[in-house]
Amino acid sequence: MNHLDKRLLRTSFLFLTLFLMAYGAMAQSTRKLIRSGDKMFNQANFRAALPFYEKALEREPDNAKALYRAGISLIAFDKEKASEYIYKAYKLKPKVGDDVLYWLGRVDLVNYEFDNAIKNATAYQATLGKRDDEGKEQAALLLQHARNAKREVANPKDFFVKNLGPTVNTPYSEHSPVISSDDNYLLFTSRSAAVTGGKEADDGEYYEDIFETRRLGPDSWEAPKSLGSRLNGTGHDASIQLFDNDNKLLMYRQDENGDIFVSTRAEGGDWGTPQKLGKNINTKGFESDAFVTKDGSTLFFSTNQYSENGDLDIYFSERQPNGDWGTAKNFGNGVNTAYDEDSPYFTADGRTMYFSSRGHNTMGGYDVFKIEFDTVARRWSRPENMGYPVNTPDDDTYYRLSPDGSYAYLSSYRMGGYGEKDIYTINYIRNAIIRGHVYSLRDSTIIPGVELVFTGKTANNTPLEYRDVTKPDSGNYQVTVLSARPYQVALSKDGKNITTESFEVPLSLNDTTVVEKDFYIAFEDTSAVGTGAYAFKRIYYDTDKYNLRPESISELDNVAKVMKANPSLRISIDGHCDSRASDAYNITLGENRAMAAYNYLLKQGISSNRMITVSYGERRPAAPNDSPENMQLNRRTEFNVIKAGDEQ
Repeated sequence: MNHLDKRLLRTSFLFLTLFLMAYGAMAQSTRKLIRSGDKMFNQANFRAALPFYEKALEREPDNAKALYRAGISLIAFDKEKASEYIYKAYKLKPKVGDDVLYWLGRVDLVNYEFDNAIKNATAYQATLGKRDDEGKEQAALLLQHARNAKREVANPKDFFVKNLGPTVNTPYSEHSPVISSDDNYLLFTSRSAAVTGGKEADDGEYYEDIFETRRLGPDSWEAPKSLGSRLNGTGHDASIQLFDNDNKLLMYRQDENGDIFVSTRAEGGDWGTPQKLGKNINTKGFESDAFVTKDGSTLFFSTNQYSENGDLDIYFSERQPNGDWGTAKNFGNGVNTAYDEDSPYFTADGRTMYFSSRGHNTMGGYDVFKIEFDTVARRWSRPENMGYPVNTPDDDTYYRLSPDGSYAYLSSYRMGGYGEKDIYTINYIRNAIIRGHVYSLRDSTIIPGVELVFTGKTANNTPLEYRDVTKPDSGNYQVTVLSARPYQVALSKDGKNITTESFEVPLSLNDTTVVEKDFYIAFEDTSAVGTGAYAFKRIYYDTDKYNLRPESISELDNVAKVMKANPSLRISIDGHCDSRASDAYNITLGENRAMAAYNYLLKQGISSNRMITVSYGERRPAAPNDSPENMQLNRRTEFNVIKAGDEQ
């Protein structure tokens, strides 16, 4: 080996040594970051753990453990990214964690991949030992949630869910909306950076504070202000309910495991020092939420004091003559389960209770349920899941009706939000009135007697059908349809289809929305019947009447004018009826209607030998006798030209 080769060898060895040292230092640094993240992760402090894992992944993008635990940490903050991380970790290292199949199922569930969630939960079940009761319970719950969610999402309800917007909602958690009786003052709870003091709790997030905001418009709010200086304790504080003419506030405070307090508003508008409710409500256990009935006589609240496994149940207490709250009693009635029940809320009449539960047939996390009181049977109904889209595969809680009951507020962690839980409004999709005219495309004249059939579907694909017939005098129609969906509109006349058009009905959140929609069709008005150059319009009558209407006089004057101008013209005057009476009665009524027109034309100088009358009664309907509008079309007299050689 020559001198140059030795120098090159020494140089290569030096570079290799430096590389190995740098790699070892980087690997050691990555392991240190993961250990730091694990320390927070094992304390369920996922927000604090996440930055350590993210920094480790900057150094080693394919570190399966960092990906796996970062993905689990992200489920509460970013569902889609959580799925990406956990699946990548599983692909890199299928045994990255003993419970990896469970977490794959969990992340599939919250991302609406229900079939994958079922598959992974089933695979996870197969890995469990005979004595792993906790794992079996978790796997069974995951399977149940995925199957429930798949069913509910496939059969959605006609609700419109709307985020309250970035003025109220932040990347942190907002929940517990409380609205005033005039619907203009909102209290809510937030864990945003704007909380008083900016202190962090054990889970790495800020302590909860109560905020207030006032409505500026239908969809806008002023910048929220923290009430921490007046209502703040040393830990979490949360809004619960305004009552007693909005002068009292029920609130939660993290005091002795969590208790219920009440604050009274002073004359100047400031909230007073919160006072703890009595020992029959607040116990050594955890009390999380409550509701006072409108008459102030009963308090419903959630507590874990009396459950065997520490889950929350709903209890109630009645106010005593001395003003204290009485002994707590289990609400029962099939509401409480072996899992958490929380957030009781009653309608003003006390006959419907909404609550959130992790039990019953949930889609995952908390779902909103309702029960209704049967005043005849004197018992509560079974809990009913409010369904999708009120509920999602994640937590949906604090369902609170607006003062007029037309919509509700809800706290939920769902896709498209600003991060963690947001506050939403839940509106029933309402009907809209669709009205207008049907015109001739040729000359823009109105066409009476056109049947319009609107067909569509509900959110869960149940068929919808609405119909009307254009009126004889104005050519207008009007239908009331469920809004926020497309409809096919079939237009027909005298049983013959003319055209079918598509029409998108916009969203309506009240029952007074009116949409004007005119149709123009390639059709000549066949309400004018006759032969050759002569055509006369039908005339119509009120129910069980044969006297002539003012508009009928105008048409009869036109008939007389045409007949005077054409002395050889002969006509048949045909009387018709709807099907309300007997056939014999309608034959007579039809004849009376024909004679009313006949007698008028006689007075106008038309000879009797140029006219004959015929009554068909109800035997020749112009439209089915299935609606008041169609029956109107059948109460008519027609004028038909008698051609030479015709026999009447």
